[in-house]
Amino acid sequence: MTVRDLLLARSDDDRPALRWREAGSVRELSWRQYVAAAARLAADLEGRLDPDQPPHVGVLLPNGPAFALHLAAAGLGGHVLVGLNATRRGAALDADVAKADCQIVVDSPDPALAALAGSEDADLPETVPTPDTLFMLIFTSGTSGSPKAVRVTHAKITGPGTHLVGRLGLSADDVHYVSMPMFHSNAVMAGWAPALTTGAACAVAGFSARGFLPDVRDFGATYANYVGKPLTYVLATDEQPDDAENPLRLVFGNEANEADITAFAARFGCAVVDSYSSTENAVIVQRRPDMPAGSLGMPLPGVEVRSPETGEPTPDAVFDGTGRLVNPEEAIGELVNTTGAGAFAGYYKDDAAEAERMRGGMYWSGDLAYRDAHGWVYFAGRSGEWLRVDGENLATAPIERILLRHPSIGEAAVYAVPDPKVGDQVACALILRGPLTPAGLEEFLAAQEDLSAKAWPRYVRVVEQLPRTATNKVVKRDLAAAGVDHDDPEVWVRAERGTAYA
Repeated sequence: MTVRDLLLARSDDDRPALRWREAGSVRELSWRQYVAAAARLAADLEGRLDPDQPPHVGVLLPNGPAFALHLAAAGLGGHVLVGLNATRRGAALDADVAKADCQIVVDSPDPALAALAGSEDADLPETVPTPDTLFMLIFTSGTSGSPKAVRVTHAKITGPGTHLVGRLGLSADDVHYVSMPMFHSNAVMAGWAPALTTGAACAVAGFSARGFLPDVRDFGATYANYVGKPLTYVLATDEQPDDAENPLRLVFGNEANEADITAFAARFGCAVVDSYSSTENAVIVQRRPDMPAGSLGMPLPGVEVRSPETGEPTPDAVFDGTGRLVNPEEAIGELVNTTGAGAFAGYYKDDAAEAERMRGGMYWSGDLAYRDAHGWVYFAGRSGEWLRVDGENLATAPIERILLRHPSIGEAAVYAVPDPKVGDQVACALILRGPLTPAGLEEFLAAQEDLSAKAWPRYVRVVEQLPRTATNKVVKRDLAAAGVDHDDPEVWVRAERGTAYA
């Protein structure tokens, strides 16, 4: 199936396709109107494009009906949508536009709204896509370097859409709340694509922690998708006795921590399903009810933890009686799809980055992990997040999971700062949601039996916010580049040969 196939199957459907908020009221568009307006927009854009150049249209718009119309217009097959990160500026944005060969950059909703207001029938694009036809270019988040443009084919939209409908039990009666950035894969593949598959309505809005529950109620949303920290942000709003009185039944996404998953489900009366994946969508790990605490879940067949040096599977993780990993240097490797590229269709005009991902006929994710004897995998951080402390390699993610056990710590980012002599020292930045003192942190860490002595943070920064990408991923290289300001009263320093913080 192609996106065009799914859209045309809805062209005579008068059920709701889009909902959005405008001037304080909820507006609605039927599937019949949505597909007709998309055809008009596609014809308008096709008339502006040079047929001798790549038919790439950059869309630099916030979430809303205009972006949703551009998705459908590209889905009809006449051009490729380039999702431009609305938080990028200046030279960085220029570089993205150039890398993706954008002929046009749309930075106003006017063309889409004009198509929406029209009434004439428009011919469909003559180019009829196949499942392998390029539909969209989506940039990676850029946490580990310059963003790369991921090639997203029609099959990479219809495939995840069909998969999630079956896995999550979604139907045409659901209303999908899509508030994650629509230039990114989570919104398109986990929010829009399943609605396109079933004919459900999509309610589109920008994310707001305080606006989340009012939106869910006003739109009648039964399903929502997320990536990164939105659950954390919504939970930080003031709790009300009627929070669970809402139509939401299911939330699906990536990268939430266990405490937030449990708390969100209880507070808002819904199920939360978290899964590990990425924009490339080549390595998938699924959470299960019987998974051990701290685990990412069970990898799909063909997904293994392998040594980047040897290419061989790493040994099983070994834990001591406290649950501490005792063989990190042997057990930690990279999550790899050993069967090939999976759904990864490559990067656009970036052969070097693509070769780095595809080594030995396998897809190497760049994410570190370890596997226990039962096959459960545990996230250990990005491949560039190893710390070398007193001759011992440490991964950042296990330390972060321990810090998040404290009820007053809302977010934790662990990173390396140079040791004045050799190697690294452990630093962390914390966002607090309750009271915490240096003495209280020392007492808490001392009680964590699975925290090795070398993993105790030497420097702790209490911050109001963390540097992030538009999809809420923490940019640790910015934290590391900032160094440690010993005169900053929000920096706590642990004694060099002790556990007390000052």
